[in-house]
Amino acid sequence: MERVELNVMGITYSQVQQGAYALVLAEVNGPYRIPIVVGLSEAQAIAVRLENVIPPRPMPHDLFVSLAHAFGIQLDEVFIYKFEDGIFMSELHFSSDTRQISLDSRTSDAIALALRTNAPIYTTREILEKTGFVIEDKHGDTSAHQEVKEKDEEDQGYEHCSIERLEKLLQVCVDHEEYEMAADIKKVLDAKRAAQKD
Repeated sequence: MERVELNVMGITYSQVQQGAYALVLAEVNGPYRIPIVVGLSEAQAIAVRLENVIPPRPMPHDLFVSLAHAFGIQLDEVFIYKFEDGIFMSELHFSSDTRQISLDSRTSDAIALALRTNAPIYTTREILEKTGFVIEDKHGDTSAHQEVKEKDEEDQGYEHCSIERLEKLLQVCVDHEEYEMAADIKKVLDAKRAAQKD
């Protein structure tokens, strides 16, 4: 199983789900980006670390890291090992002088801890290709971008679009870093491609 290292690219307000945020992970030395939907508190925990903000009192993730260090436990890595029903599943790999242990974790919590400990984040090539988007040169297709926006505002689906049109709209969303809309288009596109093969 090929493993791929990821970096945290940032957090953006969700274009699709009200009150949620999109955590964007980027393939190290590669073109793929993975959007992960997180809630407000999870987004805050990650953003605080990304912005190097020091809260007046320790947040839960800071407390967890301090406790681990106090007992000589270190976070070696975060591994996003599965994607199922729209949910990413992650493991935390810890070690001490005497043992190694893996714990199941929400991906948002795992990322928050990785940022606080400088632990690397990995996933599989399969998950990357299934959930990620390739960043290419930006073409600035404003008409297609406007079409995506209008469809989203009207809550219309993309089922009537051709495969070629869906591919173009998908690239436009990625170019404009609107990863959640891109995820919706990609689902329809994958279903159309699969139907075409049958």
